[in-house]
Amino acid sequence: MNAVPLLSLVVFTPWIGAAVLAFLRGISPATTRALTLAFSLSTLALSGLLLFQFDPHSLSPQFVERHTWIVALNVHYHLGLDGLSLLLVLLTGILTPAALLASWYHLSPSLPLSLSPSSSPRLFGSLFLLLQGAALGVFLALDFFHWFLFWELSLVPAFFLIKLWGGPGAPRAAYQFVVYTIGGSAFMLVGFAALFVATGTLDFAQLAQLGRDGTLAAKLPGSAHEIVFFGVLIGFAVKVPLWPFHTWLPATYAEAPTGAAMFLTGVMSKMGVYGFLRILWPIFPAPLHNAAPWLSALALGGVVFGAFAAMKQTDLKRMVAYSSINHLSYCLLALFAVSYATGRNVATGPAASAALSGTLLQMFNHGLSAAALFACVGVLQTRKAHALSLLSDTGVPPVSLHDFGGVRTAAPIFAGLCGLSLFSSLGLPGLNGFVGEFLIFRGVFGLHPVAAAIATLGLLATALFLLTFWQRVFHGPRAGVTATAFADLNPIELATLLPLAALMAVFGLFPGLLTGLFNPLITSWADHLTLP
Repeated sequence: MNAVPLLSLVVFTPWIGAAVLAFLRGISPATTRALTLAFSLSTLALSGLLLFQFDPHSLSPQFVERHTWIVALNVHYHLGLDGLSLLLVLLTGILTPAALLASWYHLSPSLPLSLSPSSSPRLFGSLFLLLQGAALGVFLALDFFHWFLFWELSLVPAFFLIKLWGGPGAPRAAYQFVVYTIGGSAFMLVGFAALFVATGTLDFAQLAQLGRDGTLAAKLPGSAHEIVFFGVLIGFAVKVPLWPFHTWLPATYAEAPTGAAMFLTGVMSKMGVYGFLRILWPIFPAPLHNAAPWLSALALGGVVFGAFAAMKQTDLKRMVAYSSINHLSYCLLALFAVSYATGRNVATGPAASAALSGTLLQMFNHGLSAAALFACVGVLQTRKAHALSLLSDTGVPPVSLHDFGGVRTAAPIFAGLCGLSLFSSLGLPGLNGFVGEFLIFRGVFGLHPVAAAIATLGLLATALFLLTFWQRVFHGPRAGVTATAFADLNPIELATLLPLAALMAVFGLFPGLLTGLFNPLITSWADHLTLP
């Protein structure tokens, strides 16, 4: 137990900020912006403190907070941190201020690209901080009861951010997002209710131990074990999403305001992958192994479909949205390949370590690059809106590949930062996207060569649509919106993109800064790949 509850401070600091904004009536937009950013940056500072005090060689959860909550249900308020959760806490801390800066117009009703004054900047800031706190709770909770509360609470602010500040199709996209996610969560809730009835506990560590030693299967006889597994699986599959549970994502990301889209792709999509790694894999090793062949086929479907669907898009937000499906499918493919090889006569050690390390790196690095790409598209949206003199009552228009040309000569700083984000997403050596994808392919090839070979089709299609984006928008003669005055990045836009670009370069050149946080954990996972 810790004298200072650092993890609780990390989770609840954004919520305190949301409460402050909610109750401080009559404050100016400038004060709203300052307070919102201050609380998000305070959370980032607390995350940095966790990083400074974290011991990567310890395999047990650190900074543990455990308090009895509901005695009758054996429920505890239980928080803990390991290399996996630390990585995602840092990612959330980094992306939230960036997303808020990208939402500058929504925090300033006096500016022309904001929504109507009835859409309060205080409300926007409060919702965003609530969303940040809920996501952090998901990454730190170690008991299903309050983990599920954080999981579901994240839907509420996300729904209103999309519905109130999104594009013309935002209401429908927001409802679709909520219906899909709640539907998946319902299956997961029923599954965990069955686990509680069978075991009397909702603690992740205890359930994982029961799963590893075969006790859980004995307590859920017959097909009940597999039914519960599939219920929990559906909840996480919808959240990532795993193909073909993806149909809610393109419209949601395309209609969401820029800052919300950055958070959705950068953080909330990782909640699903985190659930696979933290909950599904350790608690249900045998059912996951049995289902791994067809789950690998679905992950391959996401890799190939996401890339080719992105290649067919002209709407830039939809292109980046489908790209997210493609990149996160690599993470799931690696996990399913490891699970498939577990229990078979396959030398899983080095290959499994590579696949799992690549998965964690890809989660973090995709969060940076995808969020940066949405920020870049947001810049293009504002330029188009300015060029067409579109004000608040008309909304910010979607942007197409055909709206721009020659941005490189009109706005060289923007072109450089956006180009770096594109090439990071492409996996160019020297940038952060390369190492994660390389390790995933290294691992999957050693465990499931056929799957690795098929996945290369996704790489080729990814290169085609990202290079098409780069060529159409940034090169050639000025055209479309760029044919008129096209301003380079203003200070707020530069403050949004420059730190993300710097991190992509730093982690591309020095990936050990990230892998050092979780290498011992990954080694432990790979050394204990057994089935009950």
